[in-house]
Amino acid sequence: MALLVLAKVANVYVPILYKQAVDALGKPEVQAMAVPVALIIAYGVARVLAQALGEIRDAIFAPVAQRAIRTLALQVFGHLHGLSLRYHLERQTGGLSRVIERGTQGMEFLIRFTTFNILPTLLEILMVGAILWRLYDWRFTVVTLGVIGAYIVFTISISEWRIQFVRLMNDADTDANAKAIDSLLNYETVKYFGNEAHESRRYDVGRRRYEIAAIRSSRTLSMLNVGQGAIIAVGLAAVMVMAGRGVVEHSMTVGDFVAVNAFLLQLYQPLNMLGFAYREIRGALVNMEKMFGLLDVPPEIADKPGAPPLKVGGGEIVFDHVDFHYEKSRPILHDVSFHVAPGNTVAIVGSSGAGKSTVSRILFRFYDVAAGCVLIDGQDIRDVQQGSLRASIGVVPQDTVLFNDTIYYNIAYGRPGASREEVEQAAKLARIHDFIMALPQRYDATVGERGLKLSGGEKQRVAIARTILKNPRILLFDEATSALDTRTEQEIQRSLEEVSRGRTTLVIAHRLSTIINADEIIVLDRGRVVERGRHVDLLARNGLYADMWRRQQEAAAEAERKLEEPPSLRAEGHLRVAD
Repeated sequence: MALLVLAKVANVYVPILYKQAVDALGKPEVQAMAVPVALIIAYGVARVLAQALGEIRDAIFAPVAQRAIRTLALQVFGHLHGLSLRYHLERQTGGLSRVIERGTQGMEFLIRFTTFNILPTLLEILMVGAILWRLYDWRFTVVTLGVIGAYIVFTISISEWRIQFVRLMNDADTDANAKAIDSLLNYETVKYFGNEAHESRRYDVGRRRYEIAAIRSSRTLSMLNVGQGAIIAVGLAAVMVMAGRGVVEHSMTVGDFVAVNAFLLQLYQPLNMLGFAYREIRGALVNMEKMFGLLDVPPEIADKPGAPPLKVGGGEIVFDHVDFHYEKSRPILHDVSFHVAPGNTVAIVGSSGAGKSTVSRILFRFYDVAAGCVLIDGQDIRDVQQGSLRASIGVVPQDTVLFNDTIYYNIAYGRPGASREEVEQAAKLARIHDFIMALPQRYDATVGERGLKLSGGEKQRVAIARTILKNPRILLFDEATSALDTRTEQEIQRSLEEVSRGRTTLVIAHRLSTIINADEIIVLDRGRVVERGRHVDLLARNGLYADMWRRQQEAAAEAERKLEEPPSLRAEGHLRVAD
């Protein structure tokens, strides 16, 4: 702030030195002396000093501005990760990234221009007004401040009207970017259906809306610039007429005439920038409005004040009369109760939509139950810290989505502080170390967007290695092999059995052949527990589980029979793909 004031003092003193130099050059008795040269040199030094002080000010303030921007961006990023799964299932990643990007840029602009444009310009206006009043006539100050007032009122009025076009541009840009990111993430699907032209049309809808709004914004900006220029020109002409009359009447010198002109030109230049700054600040505030709106979204799942960390002993899991719904009109689970003893394996099976995956989401506390409770070692998961709860559970999901980074990074993600030896040991236990070592870049090989450079089995093994490295007391396998071929499934299943030995394990299963050794099998149907027991007992009961087993065995036998058919029969009529 001290540098800011000094820079403006030096800047305001420039026209005074200019006036003195002009007046000195107009006096014959002074022309032979070094006075004019000294004044001209002082004039140049004052100009350089004003700029230098401003640059030093910017350099000193830069860490403050950048730290503020970084802190806010980090706060928004952390808040987004703290929001519920429901929020992230409904939002669009591309649009969200644009909101954060524009918001942080808007904040940077706001800090810089508010501190170094608006405040200094107001200070300079007051200083120039005081100098004109003191050196010349109060009318100079009144006319100058009147012009500035008209300029500010005109700028604010037009800018407030124009802000609607900025909002339209932002909305269109967010929509177009969201569609672009969504389309690129689903590149293969677009290719499968040959819908490149369709995606281009969808993207162009947003870009067309942006184009229309941008044209309106540009035209109204031109109107604003012309109006601002006219106001400044009228004010400058009026003051110069007054100064010219003063020279004619010998109440002012030629140096005074030049000084007044220099004062006004020097003042109107930052004033013109002030108009630009106000327009941009209004735009920045619109951008920040969206970003701060993200901070206003409350987390659906939050820790209770003073919640203790989860203390895991044996890892016992209890679902006690649990009811759950995503929407009140659509109940998912009804009075679901089961118990997983420490070190045991319990499988949950059922048809699609029975509520199997909902159980895993409740266990991780992505959602809270509507009734009943979920206990781990006797502690209600709603009463403990979410971080400690999730640190105690390792998951191998059905669809393993990897980061677009190296294999090493994706395995180490299970415990980022692990040593390289621990990462490689986890890969060996997951039976993927030999595959990695056969790659040209080994552990430094990148996996591509969402891990698309790896096969399904390879991605699952990376997920298993990641979970091994995490070393949790409780394991959750959410249909971890349902998307794999039979041979790969058997290999992955052996790895999962080794990993789960001695740990409390909950298995969400589609293929019943993978859970025949479970200590207990829970059968869900339309969100209710309809059967429970071991594999042999459930078959003997000849109920829903036995029916599901028979259908899967028949499907497997049919697939095997098709594979044994001669190629000519298999190819006849249409291509048959067996699971």
